Amino acid sequence: MNSSDTQPGCVPGRRPEPVLPADTTEDVRARAAAGPGTQVAVLPVGSYEQHGPYLPLATDTLVACAIAREVAAAYPVHLLPPVTVSCSHEHAAWPGTVSISAPTLYAVVRDIAASLRRSGVEALVVVNGHGGNYVLGNVVQESAAEGHRVALFPAAEDWDAARERAGVETSLLSDMHAGEMETSILLHCHPDMVRPGHEATDLLADDRRHLLSLGMSAYTASGVVGRPSLATAAKGKELLAGLVESFGAYLSVVTGEGFAGRGVSSS
Repeated sequence: MNSSDTQPGCVPGRRPEPVLPADTTEDVRARAAAGPGTQVAVLPVGSYEQHGPYLPLATDTLVACAIAREVAAAYPVHLLPPVTVSCSHEHAAWPGTVSISAPTLYAVVRDIAASLRRSGVEALVVVNGHGGNYVLGNVVQESAAEGHRVALFPAAEDWDAARERAGVETSLLSDMHAGEMETSILLHCHPDMVRPGHEATDLLADDRRHLLSLGMSAYTASGVVGRPSLATAAKGKELLAGLVESFGAYLSVVTGEGFAGRGVSSS
């Protein structure tokens, strides 16, 4: 292994970064001593579900890990290993998809946050890579009401800002699954995991009002909803850079340093 294999970030031409962090306990201790007063951990939460014929089942986990890894390279946070199976029930029609219940995911994330607090890490930011993990919003909502410092990242507004920066053409509504954004991030970070076929699998299904009742199979035969033909590695790189930029506001919130985004008066 040469020295470039251990540097942070997703760089074309380099072997992909490992999904699991390589910290030792001494690394964590040193970061805590050198960092700000409030220690912050970042937890990637992905899924294990179909992503069409060309992206791996672990796509959401790989995306969440890519975001969290780039965040950890830019900010003084503790990078945690990912939660790799979550709430993917809407994808059950496709082989390979594995889910756990919402109460189980809720309990896992709550337990992780409690364990971190016992070890002196007061704040947790959950980096969610799967849109079906609705229960994570309840974890943050209830934890905040209890006085704990927890945040959920990225929000739709963060993705919108990253889309604009990267020149992504597909809207968030249309780019629902295995589309332009996810394929671009994997082309940037894990090009070896993207199989042929994304160039000719576009499908739009913007009216998905019965998704939770009928599942994804009611809207797509391939498992794809979006325009993966527009994906590029360059867009993936800029999407991650945009999300890293957005993360600073979340760090300010969970460390108690204040938040300036209080809206604009209509008067």
